[in-house]
Amino acid sequence: MLSINSTSFHDLISYLSDDARLLEHDFISEITPLLHKNNDIDKACYDKYDVKIGLRNKNGTGVRVGLTHIADVRGYDIDENKKKIPIPGKLFYRGINVEDIVNSVIRENRFGYEEVSYLLLFGELPDRKHLENYTKLLGLRRELPPYFTRNMIMASPSRSIMNQIARNILALYAYDDKADDTSLENVLRQSILLISCFPTIAAYSYQAKCSHFYNQSLHLHYPLPELSTAENILRLIRPMGEYTELEAHLLDIAMILHAEHGGGNNSTFTTHLVSSTGTDTYSAISAAVGSLKGPKHGGANLAVVYMMHDLKENVSDITNFKEVEKYLRRVIRGEANDGSGLIYGLGHAVYTLSDPRAQLLKKMARKLAEKKGLMDEFMLYDFIETRGSQIFSEETGLDVVLPANVDLYSGFVYNALDIPADLATPIFACSRISGWCAHRIEELASNNKIMRPAYQCVKAEEKYVPLDER
Repeated sequence: MLSINSTSFHDLISYLSDDARLLEHDFISEITPLLHKNNDIDKACYDKYDVKIGLRNKNGTGVRVGLTHIADVRGYDIDENKKKIPIPGKLFYRGINVEDIVNSVIRENRFGYEEVSYLLLFGELPDRKHLENYTKLLGLRRELPPYFTRNMIMASPSRSIMNQIARNILALYAYDDKADDTSLENVLRQSILLISCFPTIAAYSYQAKCSHFYNQSLHLHYPLPELSTAENILRLIRPMGEYTELEAHLLDIAMILHAEHGGGNNSTFTTHLVSSTGTDTYSAISAAVGSLKGPKHGGANLAVVYMMHDLKENVSDITNFKEVEKYLRRVIRGEANDGSGLIYGLGHAVYTLSDPRAQLLKKMARKLAEKKGLMDEFMLYDFIETRGSQIFSEETGLDVVLPANVDLYSGFVYNALDIPADLATPIFACSRISGWCAHRIEELASNNKIMRPAYQCVKAEEKYVPLDER
C-alpha cells in the first residue's frame, strides 16, 4: 500500500534518466515540424465535402445529432430562410423554466439543487416525501470508501484538480462489484453515488494540491449528511468549515443554473458518445470531466477570473469607468490580458440577446455584494455587461450583440465567496454531474446504437518505400 510519506511526488514525475530526457528533447524538437506539415488540412476541403466544422452549420447553429427530454436551450428562432432570429434566452429543465425553479427556491428560502438533481434524473418534480428521501440518500453517500482519500487522492496530488477528479472517478470502478452492469437500475445507483461524493472528491483534491504544491496546512473535514450539497462544498473547502446562510444559498443557485444545459454542449455530448459504446458509468463520467476541463468549455469561467485579475492590475481605480473602458478596448485589440481579443464573460454559442442564467445569478450576486460591501466590484461587472458589447462593435466594426453569459457573474460569485480560482471549474463539474448522469441514463434507455460519425480522408494514396530506399 502506497504511503503519503513514501517517495516524493516530484521524484515520481522525474523518473527519466538524463540520457532519456536528452534523447526525448532532441527527437521531439527535430520531428515537430512534421506534425505541422502532415496534419494541416486545406480549409477549402471542408466546403468541398460539406463538412460541418465543430459540428456547426454555416449559420452558426449546432448540427442536430440527437433527441432529448432533459433540457431545452432557446436562444434564437429560425426563419424560412434558415436565418437566426435573436430572442431573449430561455432554459428549461424537463420542460420547466429554470427561472420558475430559481424564483421558487428564493421565495421559499430553501436549497434547490437536490430538487433539480431529482428532476433531471427522474423526469418529474418530486413530492415532499421523495425529495426528503433523495436528499437524505445523497447525504449518506458523500463519504469516500475507506482509505480512498489517503491512497488515491493524497498520495498522488495533481496540479490540475479536474485531472485528479477524473482519475478518482475512474478509481471508484475498482470499489464497485457491479461496475460494468449497464442496467438502468444499476446505473441509477452509480449516478446517485457520483452525484453524492463528487463534491468530496473535488474538495479533497483541492486540499491535496494546496498542501503539496503550495505548502499550506491540510484541512480535511468530513461531509455532514444533514447539510445540502452547497453547504457541504463550502464546509469542505474552507479551513474552519465556516459559511453564512447567504453564501450557501447563493452557491446553491449557481449550482442549479449550472446543473444542465442541453445535450449539445461538449461534455454532455461526450457523455452520450461514450455511453453509446456500452462502457461503464465511471468511464463515461470521467470522459465528461476531461471535456469540461478544456478552456473552450468549462474552463471558460476561469478565463473570466483571470481577466478580472489582469484588469485590476492594470486599472488603478475600478470605479473609473473611463479607465475600465480603455482597458477593454486594449483587450479587444489584443493588447491586454491574454491577447485573444475576447472579453470573457460576453457572448454565447446559443443565446443571442440574453443568457437567463446570467440574469438570475446577477440578482443574487447583487445581494451578496451589498452584504459584503462589494458594490464597487459588482458595478464593474455590470459595466462590462452593459458596455462591453458596444465597445466590441466599435472596435471591430462588427454589428453583434454579446450578452453577458453565466461565466461573467459566476466569476463574480466565486470571488465574492472566496472560492479559489483552482475550484471554479471543479464546482461547475459538481453541478453538472446531475445533468451528465441524466443524459447517460437517457442514452442507455433510448438508443442501442454506437455513435460512429464519418471523417473524409483527403490524403492521396502513396506507395510504400522500403526502409533502405528512403
